[in-house]
Amino acid sequence: MRKTLISLFLLATLASANGQRSADYGFSAGIVNYLGELNPVSLFSNPGPAASLFYRYNFNPRQAVRANLLGGQIRGEDTDINNLRTPPGDDSFSGMLGELGLTYEYNFFAYSTQRSRRVDYTPYIAAGAAVTLVNTADVSIFPSIPFSAGFKINVGNNIGLEFEYGFRKTFYDNFDGLTDMVDPEDLTWMHNNDWYSFMGVSFTWKIYNKLVGCPAFAGDVEKKRKKQN
Repeated sequence: MRKTLISLFLLATLASANGQRSADYGFSAGIVNYLGELNPVSLFSNPGPAASLFYRYNFNPRQAVRANLLGGQIRGEDTDINNLRTPPGDDSFSGMLGELGLTYEYNFFAYSTQRSRRVDYTPYIAAGAAVTLVNTADVSIFPSIPFSAGFKINVGNNIGLEFEYGFRKTFYDNFDGLTDMVDPEDLTWMHNNDWYSFMGVSFTWKIYNKLVGCPAFAGDVEKKRKKQN
């Protein structure tokens, strides 16, 4: 699965060699938050800083696919958690997290950053597949399922600003070094696997094919048309 995702990431990055007008490049800054045995419910407990780079290919104003590389610090502690078999205050962890993912995006309204005479905006949802690496309790690589919701707005010609919040469903239960530490009656929708979330603000820009907008190139095309006529 990891090899498949890496191949898809490279293909998505190279797919728009002849279509720069359909490609967005972006940078995100935000936080990641752990959910697991040490933090079963709090969405903003001990957040760590995170950042990502991404490439988006827009099939049309409503649909796109995004390749994403995310990195950040993930941490947690058992303060005020009363459903563990160990007393509160005994456990904590901290480490680095990396993610390579590919997601499909759906815009609820038609959206583009290329319209300089009006403002475009839209809420959107996204879901896909990813490979995650962590080095908390140990160094591990495992699959995860990212899904999120956000809001996009173009703030200038070819420039966009986005806000996104989403979760990662993982197939891993050892972020915190505690495996199966929850009593059976306390199991939640997390299904006893650790999760993490990402919330961030993104800045996107579009790089045109330079020849398309070049006055000299446009003049040469016009001259050829006149000769043909």
